[in-house]
Parts: sequence; structure tokens; C-alpha cells
Amino acid sequence: MNNILTISPSPHIHSGDSVKKNMRDVIIALLPAYAVALYSFGLGAFIVSLTAIFSCLLFEFLIQKYLIKGKFTLGNYSALLTGLLLSFNLPSNIPWWIVVIGSAVAIGIGKMSFGGLGNNPFNPALVGRVFLLFSFPVQMTTWPRPLGWASSYLDAETMATPLALIKNAIYGSSVSLNQVPDVVSLLTVNTAGSMGEISAIALILGGVYLLIRKVITWHIPVSILLSAGLFALIMQLVNPSVYPPFYVHLLSGGMMLGAIFMATDYVTSPMSHRGMLIYGVFIGILTMIIRFWGAYPEGMSFAILIMNAFTPIINKYVKPKRFGRVKK
Repeated sequence: MNNILTISPSPHIHSGDSVKKNMRDVIIALLPAYAVALYSFGLGAFIVSLTAIFSCLLFEFLIQKYLIKGKFTLGNYSALLTGLLLSFNLPSNIPWWIVVIGSAVAIGIGKMSFGGLGNNPFNPALVGRVFLLFSFPVQMTTWPRPLGWASSYLDAETMATPLALIKNAIYGSSVSLNQVPDVVSLLTVNTAGSMGEISAIALILGGVYLLIRKVITWHIPVSILLSAGLFALIMQLVNPSVYPPFYVHLLSGGMMLGAIFMATDYVTSPMSHRGMLIYGVFIGILTMIIRFWGAYPEGMSFAILIMNAFTPIINKYVKPKRFGRVKK
């Protein structure tokens, strides 16, 4: 009888994690924010999210069937999650055909052009979102007032977002910081914004769920929020009549959505904990620089995509200590 020792590469203990399981947990974590979006924007939120999800699934299927001709990956929920996250970055009154274009860019360019899941250097949902922002700036910056199921889809009543009010105050318009919503509004229904950014508390609940399930670690969200909060606090101390309290920036716009759900994407974020901290700190700083001095009121999407490009460099030069290695 021949005893053959089979040697395989590590890890030798399976953690039970899988792409499908992690994607499913992220989708579950987004459900509280999605429920708030449906409650706040009614039919428009449902149409935009359904269109984005269906379009992403369809484009991934078509590309894999007729172009790549590889193994179908619709069953791992990654395309579904991309569609859901894309819809979270859009106004609930945006025309459906623009959503379809954004889905095509997110899946076709942001994901499948690099070889599919695991090979894309940039977050696909953010690629779609930024493409739409440049291509359809009016539709992407017209924000409906959250009126519940009474909200109209294409003819919704619009209003300025908290970040738009802050930007106008910085540039010396007649807008006063007193018009910025209070903490309760920012935590519950953030008056106006994209579907996924109107309730900070719903996003935080989702983040807690992901931490408990160990889908993400604290390093990226905490480093983003601390660096952005410290930056905003310094600016407030410099000129409190123009710059609002730091918590306004933390609870407004895409800060929570980006820190918890977008920047923590496994493929496009660093692998080591030290790398995650560096990555998060720069995202927070870049976000605040764009918010204060950039052309757009929001900077989270741009900051994440910029740092996505630096992730390979961070992974190369910031590595964990090798097991058993002794410093000479």
C-alpha cells in the first residue's frame, strides 16, 4: 500500500466564507437603507432600483454568453449587488434609460472588461455613477424631496441637498448654514439626496451587521470617518460661520454609504490592515478637499476611485510581517 502525502497550498482550514455568502450578507445589510428609500421616495425608488438590478444582471449575462463565453457568475449575487449599489448612488427621479446606460458602463466597463469579478481595479458601481455624473450632470444633480409614496417619479418636487447648501455657504451665496438639517434629520431622513444616502442610521445598522458577520473589518470605515471628521473639525474651528460642525459632513451625502459599503469592496481595497488604514485616511482627506474646494458638493465617489488606483501600490509596499521572520 502506497502512502502518498498530498501537499496543497494554504489556507488548510476553510473558514466557510464564499463570494456568494459575503455578497448576500452585504445585500441584507443594505435592506434597512433600501426600506428608508422606498418609504421616502416611493415608486421612483422602486423603479430605479429594479431597473438597475435587472440591467446589471442582463448585461453580465449577455457579455458572458456572447463575448467572454466563460462560466456564468450570476449566481454569486455580485451583479445584483452592483445594481443595488448603483441605484443607491442615483436620484430616485432619474429616467430609467439613464439607469440602463449606467448599468451597462458599470458591468461592461467597470467589471467585465477587466475579466470579471476579482479582476476589476475600480468599484463597478462607482464607475457607472461617475460616468453618469459627467454625461448627465443635470439629471444626476436634481434631487427629489422625500414625500413618501405620494412622491412623483419623473415630476417629483425637488430641493437642495445638505452638501449643496454647505457648498453655497462656502462660496458666499445667500444660503445660511442655519438651513442645513439638524442631527435628527441627518440620522433618519436626510431631506434630499441619492437613494442610499438619506438615512445615516440605516446605513450604520447595516455596517454593524457586516462587522458582526465579519464581512468587513473596522479599519476602512473608521479611518475614513476619523480623517474626514478631523478635517471638517479643523475647518469649522478656522471659520465657524462658513463651515458647519464636523458631524454634518459625517452624516451627509455619501459619507456613510461610501465608508461602509463602497470603500470596503474586497477587490478594490488593500489586503493588509495597515494598508486599509492608509487607504481610508486618504479617502477621508480627499473627500473633504473635494467637498470644500472642488466643483462638486460631494467627493466620496471620486476619492474612492482615486484610491482604488493606488490599491496595488499599497499592497506592494505595505505588507504584514511574515510569520517567523526575525528582524536583523
